[in-house]
Amino acid sequence: MSINTTPTDKVYKLKIGSPLSYTLASRNHPRFPLMWYDEKNNINRALRYAKNQNTPFEDQQDGNAIIEPIIFEDGFLRVPKQNPALQEFLFYHPLNGQIFSEVDKEKDAAAEVDDLNIEVEALIEARQLTIDQVEMITRVMFGKDPSLLSTAELKRDILVYAKREPRDFLNILNDPELKFQSKIHLFFENKLLVLRNNDKEVWFNTTTNKKKMLSVPFGEEPYETVGFFLKSDEGLDSLKMLETILG
Repeated sequence: MSINTTPTDKVYKLKIGSPLSYTLASRNHPRFPLMWYDEKNNINRALRYAKNQNTPFEDQQDGNAIIEPIIFEDGFLRVPKQNPALQEFLFYHPLNGQIFSEVDKEKDAAAEVDDLNIEVEALIEARQLTIDQVEMITRVMFGKDPSLLSTAELKRDILVYAKREPRDFLNILNDPELKFQSKIHLFFENKLLVLRNNDKEVWFNTTTNKKKMLSVPFGEEPYETVGFFLKSDEGLDSLKMLETILG
């Protein structure tokens, strides 16, 4: 970790909201340690901000340190280049990156552009989905029976999801499990499989097979449990039979 030595005004923002006033710990205390680990010398060094000192390290300050509170107002703290000691103190502060961070307009803009590009990509992918794909995602992600919704409602829900959670949406499209899980939902929608005993048991419900398939372990989701079973050696014949009936 290195600090930028070029004199410049800096702005810091809280990452925990924007309270009217927030006071940041400015000195080391036995009850609330404020330390920085010096890897080079393998020691922990106490931090202390004093407006009349040129260093944030207590072991380099003299005995006349004038302690001053560090206060964020409306979520922000502006530190002019004429106060390098405070800038350096904030750089080494253990809460830097957790409670607060330095405002980097270029970096923030780049991140925002990346987010917008991901959103656009997700919306384009959502618009290009076939109705079968839309129904597949609706079954698996929303747990809804697509036959109960209009095509417009299905497409709207997909577009809204792609806009709100673009990264998750794109990851789902590339998930090989999606098609298989959709098939599991279809088995239940078409009543080839049914849940009984408060969703603790899964039973076959075909014209030739009314036997119990499995018991759902406590805390597990029935559809996932069925998926694991049908992928196993024991369940492959059942999977082929269900696929044949489904057509």
